[in-house]
Amino acid sequence: FDETIQDILIRYKRMDGYSALWLPGYDHAGIATQIKVEEKLRNEGKTRFDLGREGFLDEVWAWKNKFGNRIVEQLKTLGSSCDWARQRFTMDDTCAKAVRETFVDLYRKKLIYKGKKIINWCPKCTTALSDAEVEYVDKPGHLWHVRYPLADGSGELIIATTRPETMLGDTGVAVNPNDERYKDIVGKKCILPLVGREMPIVADDYVDMEFGTGCVKMTPCHDPNDFEVAQRHNLDFVLMLDEHGCIINGGKYNGMDRYEARKAIVADLEAGGYLVKVEDYAHSVGTCYRCHNDVEPLYSDQWFVKMQPLAKEAIRVVEDGEVKFVPDRFSKTYLNWMYNVRDWCISRQLWWGHRIPAWYCDDCGHVTVSKEDATECEACHSHNIRQDPDVLDTWFSSALWPFSTLGWPEETEDLKYFYPTDVLVTGYDIIFFWVARMIFSACEQTHSIPFHTVLIHGIIRDPQGKKMSKSAGNGVDPVEIIEKYGADALRFNIITGNSPGNDTRFYVERCEAMRNFANKLWNASRFVMMNLTVDEVKLPGELELPDKWVLSKLNTLVKEVRENLDKYELGIAAQKIYDFIWDTFCDWYIELCKARLNGADAKAKEGAERVLLYVLTGILKLLHPFMPFITEEIYQAIPHESEALIIAPYPEYDPALSFPQEEAGFELVMDAIRALRSRRADMGVPPSRKAKVMVCPAEKGIFEAGAQYVQRLASASEVEVLGADYGGDTAGMVTVVTPAARGFIPMMELIDREKELERLNKELEK
Repeated sequence: FDETIQDILIRYKRMDGYSALWLPGYDHAGIATQIKVEEKLRNEGKTRFDLGREGFLDEVWAWKNKFGNRIVEQLKTLGSSCDWARQRFTMDDTCAKAVRETFVDLYRKKLIYKGKKIINWCPKCTTALSDAEVEYVDKPGHLWHVRYPLADGSGELIIATTRPETMLGDTGVAVNPNDERYKDIVGKKCILPLVGREMPIVADDYVDMEFGTGCVKMTPCHDPNDFEVAQRHNLDFVLMLDEHGCIINGGKYNGMDRYEARKAIVADLEAGGYLVKVEDYAHSVGTCYRCHNDVEPLYSDQWFVKMQPLAKEAIRVVEDGEVKFVPDRFSKTYLNWMYNVRDWCISRQLWWGHRIPAWYCDDCGHVTVSKEDATECEACHSHNIRQDPDVLDTWFSSALWPFSTLGWPEETEDLKYFYPTDVLVTGYDIIFFWVARMIFSACEQTHSIPFHTVLIHGIIRDPQGKKMSKSAGNGVDPVEIIEKYGADALRFNIITGNSPGNDTRFYVERCEAMRNFANKLWNASRFVMMNLTVDEVKLPGELELPDKWVLSKLNTLVKEVRENLDKYELGIAAQKIYDFIWDTFCDWYIELCKARLNGADAKAKEGAERVLLYVLTGILKLLHPFMPFITEEIYQAIPHESEALIIAPYPEYDPALSFPQEEAGFELVMDAIRALRSRRADMGVPPSRKAKVMVCPAEKGIFEAGAQYVQRLASASEVEVLGADYGGDTAGMVTVVTPAARGFIPMMELIDREKELERLNKELEK
């Protein structure tokens, strides 16, 4: 879906005369790729530690070389017209240089720092995650109410918690300073059940008096809010989970999985008389966007990007309209996130990715951050240094994509010519992951916006509206669809009926309908080719009424499609082209031309051929960005001016080909033809049975000019055009009425009287 939208835009702009660069590439997908390769090793009975860092990276590169090219082949199968000579990968030398440049620059500006903070930790992937990589899911749970005895024996506090296992890391209890219930115990100490740790009771505005009992246990190493409270009140920090989500610093619970420990702790609380009650409680739980396991807030030493200074310019360029979102409603989504953005945790505890360019000196403790690999400490010149083992978040390198792929930080010709870029096409689900980070990175590193427009699309869902996933088994392999129906049918299916920002349901059956549309165009093109004697695309000097009608309709279509494409209304443009080809060209104009093509008038025949070829060429050009394969194939088979359709000029509106009066007039004639056909069909009259038609139109001239078409397409033996005020005898006539005319057909010419009476009597008896 994403690639189809981009390809439509790039083909349109290329045909419209622009130097249109669509630069292909892919990121290294740090977490996802490492997980895949580690799974492969596990199946072989090995771990990455058996191979060592270098050996493991060799395995990953081999995996990337095997599967990375699949992406490229799939894009080519779909028809993506990228500049494949400029292909980029976030781990190639060009991008790696940009990553180093950016990291060192931000570090020197004190916008990158290392520090201990609460971060999101995935025990399954065993790495830190940024806030954007955490998906919140509503899950059923419980609220456990636990007694915390006061140390002086004067009473107890009741604490409500959704995660009783974290009490092993409690170092205090907080109440609201305005809570009258607890004003006398602030400053006292309480005892942590099962552990026996004495903890201070502090007053802090953070506490919500309405939630639970109004007393909140403080677990500074495992909750971002508790971390802030602990810093304000000098509470101790006790880490109670390791990288795998197992208990540490928890006495007899050490080594237990977090959820195993939860059961044991709840059982012990109950046995010790500390458990007051348990309530059912649904709450929002953070999960890893990759493996969907529950994420743990964890106090950890990580690298961060200081976001507030970077967010200012990124907010301004959107608020001032330098960067526009389509649809505009997503600018509010973006701005809301940017205004509330927290520092970005960029270190990942992985081996696959851009290794953090920081070296620690074991002699003096200095940290050397360098664009080149360091060989000595920049402070004491000791060679006893070691590089940080962590790698950067994949999105750190992807954030530089608009300019790193063009050769930045070097002043390359591509960078000078193509940057800033124009349009970013992406889904609403990665506005925070990617769009926001590209904007603030570009503003900071290049002092320019990365693109002027962000076209946001939805996601493809299954026929029931559910998100597609491998685990749910409702995904669709696009290559299989292409093999069965063709890339053109798949592309046209997913683009028609779509509007920016909205999800689309995918129906395989519609691929069959779009393949039928392709067949319709193919057969219509074969009909034109079979009747061609002319060898150039050139309109005749004289145009008949249907010629002016179809050319005027095509001209209007060109204008509207261009307007739709410029507004990124691709689905609307596709539907208009579809309707014109199927109805206007195939069902009407080709039928209108058949009499001239088969007639004896050589001039009329050539005129019909020239208009047919002109209109066919026009619709092939209009349709090409949407259905590139069939349109290019047909274009090469008919007389054409450009070397290839992909670089042919896109049609432009031509005032000289606008015939509004003739177009509107002929539409009235067509209305009459439709009405006459419909009445004949209602009466079960076969097309072979001809009958005289008398027409009484409001405008006599246009019907006199169109009488021959009424005669041919409405199965008339002859057509008599009368005045609008005709008042002759209409007894025994079948009457047909349209807004612009009345038509009369002698009934006895339509039916066999005896057979019709017999049929009617049978119905009456029934």
